[in-house]
Amino acid sequence: MRRVLPLLAIVPAFAFAQSATNPICPEEAVFYNPGDGEDIVVPRGYKIEVFARDLNFPTDVVFLGNRHDFKVLVLESGTGLPGRCNNNAVVPGIGRFDPRNPFTPGLSIFNDRGRRLAGPLGKPTASGGGFQPDGPAIGLSFEHDTQGGTLFATDSNQGVRGAPGDANNTSRIVRVNVNTGAVTPVITGLPTGDHPTEQIVVKDGWLYWSQGSATNAGVTGHDNGGGGNQHDIACEQVTLSQNTWDSGDGHRTSGYSNHGVSRPGAVVPAFEGATRRGMCTGAILRAKISNPVNTIEPVAWGFRNPFGLRFSPNDHPLKGELLISENGEDERGARPVNFAPDRLALARQNPDGSPSFHGWPDRFGFLESTQAVFNPIGGPGDDLFPDVARIRAEDAPVKPVFAFPPRPPVAPLALEPADVAAVGLDFVPKSFVHGVVKKNAVLVSREGDFGFSPENGDPSAGHDVELVNFTSDDNPAELSLSKFAFNCARADQRHDTDGTPRCNGDSDQAFTQMLRGINRPVTIRFGPDGAAYLVDYGAVRDPGGADPRSQFHNPANAPLVQIPGTGVVWRISRED
Repeated sequence: MRRVLPLLAIVPAFAFAQSATNPICPEEAVFYNPGDGEDIVVPRGYKIEVFARDLNFPTDVVFLGNRHDFKVLVLESGTGLPGRCNNNAVVPGIGRFDPRNPFTPGLSIFNDRGRRLAGPLGKPTASGGGFQPDGPAIGLSFEHDTQGGTLFATDSNQGVRGAPGDANNTSRIVRVNVNTGAVTPVITGLPTGDHPTEQIVVKDGWLYWSQGSATNAGVTGHDNGGGGNQHDIACEQVTLSQNTWDSGDGHRTSGYSNHGVSRPGAVVPAFEGATRRGMCTGAILRAKISNPVNTIEPVAWGFRNPFGLRFSPNDHPLKGELLISENGEDERGARPVNFAPDRLALARQNPDGSPSFHGWPDRFGFLESTQAVFNPIGGPGDDLFPDVARIRAEDAPVKPVFAFPPRPPVAPLALEPADVAAVGLDFVPKSFVHGVVKKNAVLVSREGDFGFSPENGDPSAGHDVELVNFTSDDNPAELSLSKFAFNCARADQRHDTDGTPRCNGDSDQAFTQMLRGINRPVTIRFGPDGAAYLVDYGAVRDPGGADPRSQFHNPANAPLVQIPGTGVVWRISRED
């Protein structure tokens, strides 16, 4: 296979700046030099290289064409994380609707060598055209995969979450014209709380999408627009427990309720607070392409933040099932949770057409929320902070939201480490199988922590790509998990005899270690050429709980600072 070099690779490395910063908060500069991924270690027999760089918060990628000639479409998300430095209305010298604004969404088109052909398309306009200005725009999917057809995308007006209530129910599914950049709404009014509408796929005439939870752990707290953003929406009727949660503002809040609303024992109907029947949070939803607005229904729910989703091949042990990734709970808000795992799960409807239930918000993986392992330790994101003694007295154990589950919960397929942020995933094509990558494997991009809790291990997991090998053709529950691609200074890179990558040094995100490597990988997708395209959102400064080097320099810039121009699309392929 020929080595595909990006257009930018013809420019000498010294021509690129070695740093980048946030234009609103220039004191938050970071190291930025992806080079060609020299400080990323991959299994023996594979190589990684830069396909496109200097992007503004890329979140997804799709392909159009065949392995000999194809285009690569990259979605850039705009504002998507809370913090005053991420406000598209105050970028110095650039108006909110200026197409150069790095904090608004857009779609760029590249050829198969990484040369930009068009874009950014679909940039927001003052008259309401294009993507919504505050973002994030997250998901892309062609109706007929690489053969094209309608291009669907997801977006929202979540923004910096600084104006309580303004972002509620703003998520959408839209059509994008790749020739003109015109953006046409398909479904509007989808929930937009803590997590908006995210990835999207098309199968058999249906749109399937991941709909994140409106809150961190089922209770609307101060981390949700100061308490003003929307509550979680149940996909089925539920009965609330007698428990309520104190945010320290004199109000107590029940689960699945607006902030300050206490209704212990209440019976909550399905879709309460939704703009349309069928819309709910922490779920996989679907709708028919032929009549999307009137056919919305849940496939599965009881997730915290389902993000990545892909249907397995029919000859895979999963037999065509929908595999999803789920982000676990953070220690923040009114119901803080520490050390909750991320999950991989199967999303399917029950035989009677009802959605399967997966346990959230009262079960985190295989364990009930009341298990001591989930007790908060008293972090800066907790509503009752800095009164750590009160947090430990009132919020431990993590009391249940529901009086009882609406139906028996379905267990996840596998657990991930806490705060690893398992996001995108894709099934490995046969041409990619080699060495440690076995038939039926899956690659999972893991964005990494956001600094609300201490590191999840030594070495830490996250800011990397994980390899999931299904080890039995007959039993989909037999699988093994290992690191596939991760940062490691070139001099510290090693391999086991079977080709498994190892590192003799530290492994974290690129900017904190000043490495030519990965920051926040959001999704991964295989192209027509059989290579894996890894979409790296770029550098983000955070509270520094897991790594003090990632902390923002000015405390007033909390909780997160996005760094424009640090996004990268990496290409991982078999060596010749």
